[in-house]
Amino acid sequence: MKTDDFISLLASGVEPVDRQALPKRFGIAVLTGAAGALLIMAMTLGIRRDLAEVAVTPIFWAKVALPLCLMIGALWMTSRLARPGGRPGGSGWLVATPVVVVWLAAAYVLMAAPDSERLVIVLGKTWRVCPFAIAMLSIPGFIAVFWALKGLAPTRLALTGAAGGLLAGSTATLAYCLHCPEMGIPFWGAWYLLGMLVPTVVGATLGPRLLRW
Repeated sequence: MKTDDFISLLASGVEPVDRQALPKRFGIAVLTGAAGALLIMAMTLGIRRDLAEVAVTPIFWAKVALPLCLMIGALWMTSRLARPGGRPGGSGWLVATPVVVVWLAAAYVLMAAPDSERLVIVLGKTWRVCPFAIAMLSIPGFIAVFWALKGLAPTRLALTGAAGGLLAGSTATLAYCLHCPEMGIPFWGAWYLLGMLVPTVVGATLGPRLLRW
C-alpha cells in the first residue's frame, strides 16, 4: 500500500471532536447525582417538617452555602483535571475558602459559648448518623461523576478521583440539608465535612484504578 493511500485510509471516517463533551458529561453527572441524592433522602430520611419555616432564615442559607460553594469549587477542579495534564489552578482556593470561613465562624461560636455547652454544640443531636447519611447519599453522584471522568482523559488520577468524590459528596450534602435539623455552625464544620471527606478519600483511592486509560 502506498503512503498516500495509507494516510487517506487513516483519515477516512474521522469525525470532529465535540467541544461541548466536557460540560455535557458533567452536567449529566451533577444532575444525576443531585436527583439520586434527593430521591434516596426523601425515601429513607425524609424532608424536615419545618423546612418552609427555616428556609426563610439566614442561618439555613448559611448552612446551604457550605456544600454549594464546595460543589462549585469541586466542579471547577474536576473539570480542569479531566483534561490531559490538567492542574487544579485557582479551584483549590475556591474549595479551601468556605472550609476556612466555616471553621473560623465555628471557633467564634465555641469561644462565645460556656465551657459546658461546647461539646454539645459540636455534637448536636445527629452526629452519629450525619457522616454516614452523606456518604450514602453521595453514591449516585459518585458513580455518575466517575462515568463522566472515564469518558475524558485525566492524567492526575488520584487527585482527579478525590475532586470527583468531593463533587459527589458536596452534591449529596446539599440534598441532606433538606433533612438535617442541625443549625449549628460547629456541627457543619465537623460532621458535614467529615461526611464529604468519605467519598473524597474513596475517590482518591479508586481514581488510579477506575480512571486509568
